[in-house]
Amino acid sequence: MNQKSLFFWLIAVGIFVVSSCKDDVLPKPMASLRLDYPEATYKTYDEASCPFTFEANSDVTIKQEKNCNLSIHYPKMKATIYLTFQPINNNINLLLRDSQTLIYKHVIKADDIIEQPFINKKDNVYGMYYAVNGNAATNAQFYVTDSTRYFVDCSVYFYAKPNFDSIMPAASYLRNDLQNMMESFRWKR
Repeated sequence: MNQKSLFFWLIAVGIFVVSSCKDDVLPKPMASLRLDYPEATYKTYDEASCPFTFEANSDVTIKQEKNCNLSIHYPKMKATIYLTFQPINNNINLLLRDSQTLIYKHVIKADDIIEQPFINKKDNVYGMYYAVNGNAATNAQFYVTDSTRYFVDCSVYFYAKPNFDSIMPAASYLRNDLQNMMESFRWKR
């Protein structure tokens, strides 16, 4: 072997040795935060000026707007439940249609909307609970009425771009709270 060949051979071996000592680059697996929330405890919301009561999570902040409309804030989850109260003035069909239109506006982004009727004859509370799956702006909504005097519409919104996979733990937690709120709804006599 001549010197020129030996020189190129040593350089090639040196490059091979230096480059082969590095660790293999492996892609990191997808990960997400583990979001654990405390077990919910509930307290009764009973504002004297409002014709209804319900159980709300004790970790929330409730702000009453005009006419018994409420904003129920979950600061740890960056979410709010909006409750809209309206007296019925021979317009129950319009109120029901408006509530259903609001939920079905999300059908564009939603993968699925599950309807669950609610009937509490003993306390004269009737309504519908909607669970929305997918990247819609809301993931749960309900309405309740006594069908003659009062109508309440309620929905959940997060302060973030809807990405259902990311907010799933918080969405599940809020769905449970919303369902508990609907099931504990009572009209004052």
